[in-house]
Amino acid sequence: MRAISSMATRHLLAELLAAAEAAGLPPVEVESVGGVDAASRVESGEAFDLVFLASGALSRLSADGHVDAATVRPIVQSQVAVAVPSGSGEPAGRPDGPAFADAAELRDALRSATRIGYSTGPSGTALVQMIDDWGLTDEIGDRLVQAQPGVPVAKSVAAGTVDLGFQQLSELVGQPGIRILGTLPKDCAIGTVFGGGVATASASPADAARVLSFLASPEVAPIKQRHAFGIPS
Repeated sequence: MRAISSMATRHLLAELLAAAEAAGLPPVEVESVGGVDAASRVESGEAFDLVFLASGALSRLSADGHVDAATVRPIVQSQVAVAVPSGSGEPAGRPDGPAFADAAELRDALRSATRIGYSTGPSGTALVQMIDDWGLTDEIGDRLVQAQPGVPVAKSVAAGTVDLGFQQLSELVGQPGIRILGTLPKDCAIGTVFGGGVATASASPADAARVLSFLASPEVAPIKQRHAFGIPS
């Protein structure tokens, strides 16, 4: 079977699908690209069995008849984190808590940053909206640097082209050249639920649904936690 996903879940899905195959389920070959590109390819009618994207994108694809709405399942929840250059080639470790005490400290950090990196996915959209809601767009809008689709923000942070980077925690952990300050504080946290659904173009919808159920099961929760994802409530 064939699947498509956004970059945010590529490493996680590789391990989850390997576990599914080890459990006797059909093998799935997954291609991970930028979330916008993934949704566009599904919309174009390209033949996939499974689609793994943020919940909002899955809802739109379901409403347009590209994904079977009855099969859509939440799989993981991801929190946005903040990273800065480390000057080291060591992989970034997982932080213990939030990057800042509260939203006021985050606003101060944004004002002080020279270049601010963010992603093309839902987390980036939410960050830009939050900055606008705070009335900071005129002040710092020209310092916002959006990563190219499929290119991790961590790469820009490590290269020093941005001095403050925002992306899903799972995308930052283990990346070289960065230090993860932590997730966003509770009063301005940005979380994204990633799920999966069976594509209406699937030639094996029953098998695809079985794989999806396994990926949403408690049996694979330790894998999700190891990749810095949470379990959707």
